[in-house]
Amino acid sequence: MTAPIPPTDPIMQYEADHVVQTYKRAPFVLSHGAGVTLYDTEGNAYLDWVAGIAVNALGYGDPELTETIQNAAAGLIHVSNLYHTAPQAVLAKNLCERSFADRVFFCNSGTEAVEGAIKFARKVAYENGRVNKTEIVTFTNAFHGRSMGALALTPRDKYQKPFKPLMPGAKLAEYNNLESARAAIDQNTAAVIIEPVQGEGGIHPATTEFLRGLRELCDQHEALLIFDEIQCGVGRTGTLWAHEFSGVTPDIMTLAKPLAGGLPIGAILLTEAVASAMHPGEHGTTFAGGPLVTSVANVVLDRISQPAFLAHVREVGDYLVERLSEINSPLIKDVRGRGLMVGLELTVEVAPLVEAGYQNGLILVNAGTHVLRFVPPLIVEKGHVDTLVEKLTALLAAYEE
Repeated sequence: MTAPIPPTDPIMQYEADHVVQTYKRAPFVLSHGAGVTLYDTEGNAYLDWVAGIAVNALGYGDPELTETIQNAAAGLIHVSNLYHTAPQAVLAKNLCERSFADRVFFCNSGTEAVEGAIKFARKVAYENGRVNKTEIVTFTNAFHGRSMGALALTPRDKYQKPFKPLMPGAKLAEYNNLESARAAIDQNTAAVIIEPVQGEGGIHPATTEFLRGLRELCDQHEALLIFDEIQCGVGRTGTLWAHEFSGVTPDIMTLAKPLAGGLPIGAILLTEAVASAMHPGEHGTTFAGGPLVTSVANVVLDRISQPAFLAHVREVGDYLVERLSEINSPLIKDVRGRGLMVGLELTVEVAPLVEAGYQNGLILVNAGTHVLRFVPPLIVEKGHVDTLVEKLTALLAAYEE
């Protein structure tokens, strides 16, 4: 029997007293959810446009996910990667069959996936006798994580400065500027890493021409092309993979956020040419690819891969862009994105709107200081969009006053 949950205020006090203060949390305690709605311990309801930061693709209380978790928990939860388990092998097979990849390495998060991709890229160069081919090219406004290697590829002074020196060998080029990329990529480049749609950096989609140009430059200089689809992948943009629109194939792709429906998972998808450079003992993880998490990920991947599901994402995503574009406010500078990954750029900082949203039954999140980011559960409907636009219009009007 579990102990009763204390009232809201004590919970927030426990957090303030005992949790490392690296997050500015909302002023309530969430307790449960249904569909695309979250509820707090005081009974307030919130229409969720964050989805746990692009994670809860199937929303809350999904019956199939709940049943899968219960069944998996009755079996094996963890055995480590020293032993075979069926769910992991099946998930790897399913990911490869639905992508460019020949093999998969499982990890526990997006940051771990990026760290692994860095190692794999450098190991390929090392195996080919190119010991000085260690540089990784990244782009303006990129976000690849906060661990020491991933942080070196996340070019933001506020994140990097307190933790220098970072991993050496990171080179910066301008996003969607092929000439800038051409100047940065050379014989010492082990890999180029890019988000086909930038998330934390403000919802910026890469152009087809840019991704194709990067592929050509990587081939020319024998560098690997890494697509970071941690936030934009697994159906978020209306296709299973965000890079599909370009027709470009990467050598490595990192995944995480939505893949297991809210359980922690990361995955590195890679070609056989990359995978063959790695040997037993050169990379590892205790917890990743466990049978419970991969059982759930198989269900999530199967659901999202369905053509009708992806068509729904595109339809509602287009409607979201259309309705946001109809809002008549001088504060709106731009509406952009792809599928259900949409940014609303304002001429003012969006933090007050996020706070005001809580008072009006909306859970919102920023992408930088001036962009509201909309990454809701992929099951969101047009009616939810209408509710959002109605409330957001009023919030923007009040902001102007």
